[in-house]
Amino acid sequence: MADEMPTENSPTQGKRGPSRWLVNHLKKKLGTGLLVIIPVGLTIFVLRFLFNVADGVFAPFIHKTVSVFFGETSYIPGLGMIAGLVVVYVTGLVATNVFGRRLVDYWDRFLSHIPIVKSIYTSSKQITNVFSKGGKNSFRRSVYVEFPKEGCFSIAFITNSVQAESGRRYHTVFVPTSPNPTSGYVLLLEEDKVFPTAFGVEEAMKIIMSGGMVTPEVIRAKRLQ
Repeated sequence: MADEMPTENSPTQGKRGPSRWLVNHLKKKLGTGLLVIIPVGLTIFVLRFLFNVADGVFAPFIHKTVSVFFGETSYIPGLGMIAGLVVVYVTGLVATNVFGRRLVDYWDRFLSHIPIVKSIYTSSKQITNVFSKGGKNSFRRSVYVEFPKEGCFSIAFITNSVQAESGRRYHTVFVPTSPNPTSGYVLLLEEDKVFPTAFGVEEAMKIIMSGGMVTPEVIRAKRLQ
């Protein structure tokens, strides 16, 4: 005679019930805890890394300067970080006036003529220009495109617009990969094959970098209705 399946009130199920409940409970709570702790931990790790780098770069100069004027004194951790923020602020302040812009242009041309250095500097400059809001080479707006096949939509960014001899307009769009948006595909599409989104470039970046976990409540686009 075949063995009977244990019912809810059977001794076997009674023995397995608490252990299964405990395992499921631990999985759920530990998973939820990790989802909360991991972003906080990564944020602390990145901030600590940046703090140590900035503090380590400027700390020796500050310590020597203080020693010259006030003699040997104990160094206060964090002064290097503060000095780094001041340097960044002053750089931005100088770069926003006429004389500063000329100085930055001269610096760009100078570094662009140094072997090896020009490849690193030019590449990093292009990346920062692309992801900056005011850069002339920045993403213009976020859009939807049918990629990689018809009926499958991807978030993309318009990078340029061109006109063919026939008079038809085309958009060059960049379809980034997730979660690393620095790589992707460049497509040349007709204007009517590009569909506007209801969110901006920053929100689109959040969607891509989160792997789609951060999304707007409602997706708005004529082609998607």
